[in-house]
Amino acid sequence: MTTESSNATPSPKLSRAALAALVLVVAAVIVGLLPRLRAREALAAETRELAVPTVAVVSPAPGKPVASPPLPAEVKAWIEAPIYARASGYLKRWLADLGARVEAGQLLAEIETPELDQELERARHQLAEVEAALALSQSTSERYTELLKTASVSEQETAEKQADFALKTAAVKAARANVRRLEEMQGFARVTAPFAGVVAARSVDVGDLVTAGSGKELFRLSQTDKLRVYARVPQAQALSVAPGQPAELLIPEKPGQVFTATVARTAGAISPDSRTLLTELEVDNSRGEILAGSFGQVRFVEAKRTPTLTLPGNTLLFRAEGPQVGLVLAEGKVELRKVKLGRDFGATVEILGGVSPADRVILNPSDSLTSGAVVRAAAATKPEVNKPGTIK
Repeated sequence: MTTESSNATPSPKLSRAALAALVLVVAAVIVGLLPRLRAREALAAETRELAVPTVAVVSPAPGKPVASPPLPAEVKAWIEAPIYARASGYLKRWLADLGARVEAGQLLAEIETPELDQELERARHQLAEVEAALALSQSTSERYTELLKTASVSEQETAEKQADFALKTAAVKAARANVRRLEEMQGFARVTAPFAGVVAARSVDVGDLVTAGSGKELFRLSQTDKLRVYARVPQAQALSVAPGQPAELLIPEKPGQVFTATVARTAGAISPDSRTLLTELEVDNSRGEILAGSFGQVRFVEAKRTPTLTLPGNTLLFRAEGPQVGLVLAEGKVELRKVKLGRDFGATVEILGGVSPADRVILNPSDSLTSGAVVRAAAATKPEVNKPGTIK
């Protein structure tokens, strides 16, 4: 009995060996399964990655400044005035010919005025006559005033003498005013320049009969060191023009040469006849390169307009709802947004509304793109020039 019992009890060494073998088997199974599990997880992750499409995006860029089209302009002298005669007579001599530069107050011509001279002499004699009558009337009035105190004369006679003195005083003042008038008229026999400039025209010669008020100009004087340029700006461009704005003046006779101009003032209202805004510009002509009266063209350099955005042409979707673009939102979801198109520049299209410079717009969107779809956007940057097919 004792021997059989001892044979039936397993030895401790055998139990430890079996346990170790079991551990080794389990470890081998785990080591074999881990790579498979990792590969399966990697495959699942890659599948999920591939399920989300990657799209290239681009941000709307400010449109290039479009140069305003040249507008017809009329170049005029800074100051231009016809010189007329204020005294009648015959032209005695002229001292400034066509193209001569004159200073303010310089003598241009002299008019011989015999009739005016005789009239002035007569007026002076009349003044002397009424002054003599005034002296007699004054002494008579004073004498009658003294006699009235002793009742030697009546009050009526004294009042008459005083009234006669007042009348003679007024006559003297009128005669003096007439003499001054004729003296000033005689001064107009010397035709002088009202301002410094250039004689643009001379319409009389020695011996010509000159009549005051006839409307015939003797000279035409122009000041051309600075010029005025008048242009009519169309209504669509009128709000972009303001005083102080720089502009360029182009003269057909000087191709390739650009003159700097500045907007001085505008009419402030659109002309109902032409729907244009009359604009005056100033141009420096100290070197005399531009002739007053010339035809030119004005081009405004800085138009004060709100800058518009542009997008590549291959960002647009044309559907029944109208032109749209696909935007990638922060969470990766797609939003289809309607846009308002402006000018088509070929590679790019002007966008008048619907997007902002911070939006991420999908390039080459698929026709099946819908709002709410999840996509992955490539790194988006603001390109200097958006071109069709550019992936950012």
